[in-house]
Amino acid sequence: MPVTPRIRPAVETDLDVAAEIEAAADALLVERFAARDWPAAASAAERSALPGFILVVESGDVPPTVIGFVHVLEIDGHAHLEQLSVLPRHGRRGHGRMLVTAAKAEALRRGHRSMTLRTYRDVPWNAPFYATCGFSETAPDSPFHHQLVETEARLGLEQYGPRIQMTAVL
Repeated sequence: MPVTPRIRPAVETDLDVAAEIEAAADALLVERFAARDWPAAASAAERSALPGFILVVESGDVPPTVIGFVHVLEIDGHAHLEQLSVLPRHGRRGHGRMLVTAAKAEALRRGHRSMTLRTYRDVPWNAPFYATCGFSETAPDSPFHHQLVETEARLGLEQYGPRIQMTAVL
């Protein structure tokens, strides 16, 4: 009988795996956009230095392995879903949705009333997916959110399609 995947807080040893998972998931975008210059996944040190929390989803295998993660930044009173990645071979099984649901619950537990993210408007597993998780398009309305837009511009992410901010009320 298969064991249900489980969500848990990340521990230090999960952070190197998270970088590998992000790189594997990003490969889908690189392929879709035929991107020649894609930003590298955040290293374990970079990710652990950021304020917020990271949750991982473990497979139902024995022994369990980490197959995805969500990283939520907590900056200037904002909860911002910075990264959601699932290994492509485990995709389309509800793991990303489980992570988003758990991240929203944890942000609410920490006192946040909403959560933002930035994503590609027209990539099916980006904005359309997040809309099914309760996010809707909003305009950047704080210095933090405007800084995110500037960072995306500096990285050249708009060349692959429109980027939008989305917000979910918790």
